[in-house]
Amino acid sequence: MCAATTPNTPPLASDTTALRPLLDTVLTALHEGTAARGGPLPPGGPDQVTARVREALGDPLPPHGTDPAAALHALTRALAEGAADPAHPLCAAHLHTPPLALAAAADLAASVLNPSMDSWDQAPAASAFEALLTEALAATVYPGAATREAPATTREAPAGTRATPDAPTPDALVTTGGTEANQLALLLARERLQRLHPGHALQTVVGANAHHSFHRAAWLLGLPEPVTVPTPNGTLDPVALDEALTDLHGPLLVAATAGTTDTGRIDPLPEIADLCDAHHADLHIDAAYGGPLLFSDTHRPLLTGLDRARTVTLDLHKLGWQPVAAGLLAVRDKNDLTALTHTADYLNAADDTEAGLPDLLGRSLRTTRRPDILKIAVTLRALGRSGLGALVDQVHALAHHLADLIDKTPGLQLYERPTLTTVLFRPTDADDTTVAAIRRTLLTEGRAVLGRAHEDGRLWLKATLLNPHATPGDLQHLLDLVEGSTDR
Repeated sequence: MCAATTPNTPPLASDTTALRPLLDTVLTALHEGTAARGGPLPPGGPDQVTARVREALGDPLPPHGTDPAAALHALTRALAEGAADPAHPLCAAHLHTPPLALAAAADLAASVLNPSMDSWDQAPAASAFEALLTEALAATVYPGAATREAPATTREAPAGTRATPDAPTPDALVTTGGTEANQLALLLARERLQRLHPGHALQTVVGANAHHSFHRAAWLLGLPEPVTVPTPNGTLDPVALDEALTDLHGPLLVAATAGTTDTGRIDPLPEIADLCDAHHADLHIDAAYGGPLLFSDTHRPLLTGLDRARTVTLDLHKLGWQPVAAGLLAVRDKNDLTALTHTADYLNAADDTEAGLPDLLGRSLRTTRRPDILKIAVTLRALGRSGLGALVDQVHALAHHLADLIDKTPGLQLYERPTLTTVLFRPTDADDTTVAAIRRTLLTEGRAVLGRAHEDGRLWLKATLLNPHATPGDLQHLLDLVEGSTDR
């Protein structure tokens, strides 16, 4: 028999009668904390922020608790007051998006129901959502993949006929973001290519502009340190890549980038794919930043060649406006995912799988994981491709407007016209020490959040525009703050 609950047993999240007033408490605390902050991040720097949090928290592990609503209000308010708020138009440093209200509400539903995506009997509907949505998103990355590599007889079959069983079928895995997706890509390449080349370690080739996660992934997987190819113009140089691939032997994986962290540039994907074909190398494309351009009719051509990669990283918590985390790894051929097959009898017993229960354990390196697919599904259902594409177009236009404003400001220098939504600039004739000091001053005073990037041998201020509610006036205000700090 189950023990009876007592009047002091806290209610569960599924008790909507208990949850509803707590949601009001959270919303009130968020409003109050945001108002108290008054800007994109709290003033005073780390010491003052920590002092305010310590005061609100009190004893982190008190012997006795306090009123639940009061605790929720006080700590949520402290979190909001001490936040770097991506919804504020002057918070523009990182690829850290303000999530849509709709997606955040869906995330609440996922938290309340708390399905664990490691066995079907813990997540029946969530696993179906994931299977359907990952298939659809993979097909967006790889349109026509089911016929591209099929035998000629299949490619020439009449319209409406099915591809042969040997034709590759795309799929996608849900990840915590680009770092996990890139690591998975290296793992899948290692397992596939080392079966074809036994006794030879996979060698990864990356551009100098590549994300740091490739180096960490190679270390974690016991692979050689990636060979780094120069990116003299901010993108991977095909001539240098050709030379590097010519000098290397054994199984090779080239990692290209569609949306670099520092500048948002996109490597020449078709040329890189051609070189990979010529050198019998696998191609992975890290499109964590730029991938959602697939939803934009206007900007999708920037990703030409994306579907020639064997694996592609996407992050919808960047240009998809999802709460963290909402990452994906798309694979051109779902058979590559068999390398992740793992059995734990209590989760995916063979007889259960044979009886038709979906096997979820091979869908991730993680065991317990949240149903992050729900918020994505709700967003796509509500906005559709066109709605999400319109948001991509909107922030892209904001970036170009900011570039125009910088061009027209004599005291500021623009690095280059933006490819995506990242704009680099600096005060004219300022040295790197001054540029760094301007950024830290704005941070410490809580007035603006700008990033930093080294390009062309100099330090630049970086604005990453992901807020579709930002206005031209907000952008002008941001530049005014920089100029004002320059004059001090």
